[in-house]
Amino acid sequence: MRVHLWRHAGLGGRLRLRGPAAGETIESGSPHTAMTVLSSQPLSLEEQKQLAVNITHVLSLYGSIVDSYIVEFFTDNLWGKLPYSWQAVLTDLPSPQLAAVLLEKGKPEEVCYSVVWPLSLLAFKATAHTLAFSRTPRGRGGMSATGRPEEFRENRCQSAKLNPLFRKHVKPKKQHEIRQLGKVVKKLSEITRCDQVVDIGSGQGHLSRFLAFGLGLSVTAIEGDGRLVDMATKFDRELVWALEKKQARRAKDPWEISLRGPSHVAGWVDPQAPWQEFLLLPQRGIDTAQSPMAESGPSPEAGATCDLPGPWKSIPPTAPCGGGRDVVEMGKAGEKGPRGWGCMAAAREEHRGSPDPFGSRGRGCVPNGPHPLYRPSRPMAVNPLGPLAEGRLLLTGLHACGDLSVALLRHFTRCPHVVAVTSVACCYMKLTTQEEPTPPGLAALPPPSADRPEYGYPLSAWVAGLPGHALSYKAREAACHAIEDYALRLRSKSPILRTHCYRATLEMLIRAADPAKRRLGVQTINKAHQLAFEEYARLGLQCVGLDPAAPLDRACVDAMLAQQQNVVAFFSLALLLAPLVETLILLDRMIYLQEQGFQCQLIPLFNPSFSPRNLVLVAAKAGLDSALSTLAGED
Repeated sequence: MRVHLWRHAGLGGRLRLRGPAAGETIESGSPHTAMTVLSSQPLSLEEQKQLAVNITHVLSLYGSIVDSYIVEFFTDNLWGKLPYSWQAVLTDLPSPQLAAVLLEKGKPEEVCYSVVWPLSLLAFKATAHTLAFSRTPRGRGGMSATGRPEEFRENRCQSAKLNPLFRKHVKPKKQHEIRQLGKVVKKLSEITRCDQVVDIGSGQGHLSRFLAFGLGLSVTAIEGDGRLVDMATKFDRELVWALEKKQARRAKDPWEISLRGPSHVAGWVDPQAPWQEFLLLPQRGIDTAQSPMAESGPSPEAGATCDLPGPWKSIPPTAPCGGGRDVVEMGKAGEKGPRGWGCMAAAREEHRGSPDPFGSRGRGCVPNGPHPLYRPSRPMAVNPLGPLAEGRLLLTGLHACGDLSVALLRHFTRCPHVVAVTSVACCYMKLTTQEEPTPPGLAALPPPSADRPEYGYPLSAWVAGLPGHALSYKAREAACHAIEDYALRLRSKSPILRTHCYRATLEMLIRAADPAKRRLGVQTINKAHQLAFEEYARLGLQCVGLDPAAPLDRACVDAMLAQQQNVVAFFSLALLLAPLVETLILLDRMIYLQEQGFQCQLIPLFNPSFSPRNLVLVAAKAGLDSALSTLAGED
C-alpha cells in the first residue's frame, strides 16, 4: 500500500511514501528534494483540494493509530500492531528525545537520533509535519519556558496587555484569546464598515464585554445556557460599577473604555435552521421572571409576548449612570425616561415598594423597559436581534462547540445581512456526521431534513466526494489535543505522563473483572499521577462499580506499568496525526466557503501551547484579498 503526495505549496517534486507493510523506502522526484512545512502564503483553492486529497490518503494508511483509544493499549495490544522496525527504535525511548525527534519540527541537521530509524517512520513523521497547517502565530511575541505568552512574564495570571477591568473573572488563557480575537474582529469591522457584532456561544460574555466596552463595538451575545447569561450580565454590571468608582475618584486611566455594554440573549442557534429563523429566533418574549429586573416587575411593553415556543430571554446591555458617551437611553425612538433606560432611582420610583434587585450596590443604570435595540411598535419578542437584522452583521464565535461553529459559516453564506465571520472552532468530536448523527455528549437535535441532510462534517461538496474522508469520533477527539503542550510535558518529564499508563492498566483490571465494561469514564480521580497505582486502582474500580478491595496480580500490574514509555510513545504517534485531522476539518470549511463564492483565510492567532485551538477562520463577502491578509499582522 502506498501514498502519493503530489507537488503543492512547500513541496518540491513528487514524494512516494510506502506504508510499513510495503517496505521501508522513500522515493522522491529529486535526490535533493526536502519536505518542508506548508508555505506561509495562503493556498489557492486547487492547492487546498489537493492537500485534502493527500491527507485522506495518509489517514487511510495510518488512521488506525489515531482511531485507537490509549486506554486499550494493553487490552487491544496496540503496541504489537506497530511495525516491528518502529517498535525497535521507539521502545523505552526517553520522553525528552520523543519530543525532539518525533513531535517537534526541528531542522533535520539539529535532530540527533540515537539509532538509525526506519525510513517509513521518518517518512511518517515528515509527512505529518508537512501536511498540517502551521499553528505558529506570525509576528507575535515570544513564549516563556513554561509555554506562556510573553504578556504573562511579570504575572502568570494577569495579561500585561489587557485592561485590568477585563481580567476580572477571566482565566489567563481566555485573557490571551479575547485580546487577540477582539483585535481581529475590530479590524474586520473597520474593513467591512460594520460595527454590529453577534457573538455566538458567548458563555460568560468575556469576549463580548471586551468587544463592547473595550473596543466600542455594538455587540449582541447569544448563549444557550441561561445561567451563563446571568453571570455575563452580572459581570457587565461589575465592570460598570468599577468605571463609576474611577470616575468618582477622577482617576486617570490609560485604557480607553466605551460606556456601551453588550446585549445578552439566552437562546439556541439551530445549525439546521434557515437564515430567516436565525434572525427570527423563536422565543416567548422578554422573560421577566428570570431577568435581573424580575423583582421590580415588568414594564408594560416588556411583557409583550408571542405564541412561538422557545427558552429564550433577552438581557439588555448595561449602561452607567449619567450622560457619558455611548450611553444608551432610548426606549421608543426619541423617547427618554422611565420607559427607556432609567437610573435605579427611576426604576424604584416606577415600581415603588418593590425590593432593589441589586441591593445597596445598585448605583448603575439598569433597564426597566424594552431593549433599546427593539422597536416596541414591532413584534419585538419574536426577534432577539431586532433591527440589527435589517442592517449588516459580523458573526464571531470563540471556541463555538461542535456544529455551532458550522452554524456560523452556514448563516454567513446564506444570510444577506451577514457580511463577515470569524470562527475559532473546538470540540470536533461533537460534530455531527452521517456515520454519527448524534455523537456522544451531544444533546439530541432535530434530525436533518430527509430530502437535504446537513451534518457538521463534511461541509463541502469536494471533501464529501473524497474516498476515505470519514473521520471517526476518536480521530476528531484527538484533533482537540495540543501537540505543543504534550511536547512540553515530554521535555520536562512531567509526572502527568504516567496517567495514560495507569488508565490502560486499570482497563485491563476492569475487563478481567467484567468484560462488558469497556472504556468507562473514571476522570473523577483527582491528581491521579500523584497517587500510587494501588490507590488509583482502588478509586478507579470503585468509580465503575467494581470491588475496590479486589486483590491485584502484582507481577502482572508491574509488567504493564514498566511499559509506560511505550504507552507515551504510542500516544505521541497518535498526536502526530491529530493536526492532520484538524487540518482536514478546517480545509473542508475553507473549501465550502469558496464553493459558495466567498473569500476566506485561516490565521494561527493564539499561542498554541497556551490555547490549543488557535486557528481562526475569517471570511468576508466583499473583495478583501489584500485586507484579509493584514488581519494577522504584528501584535
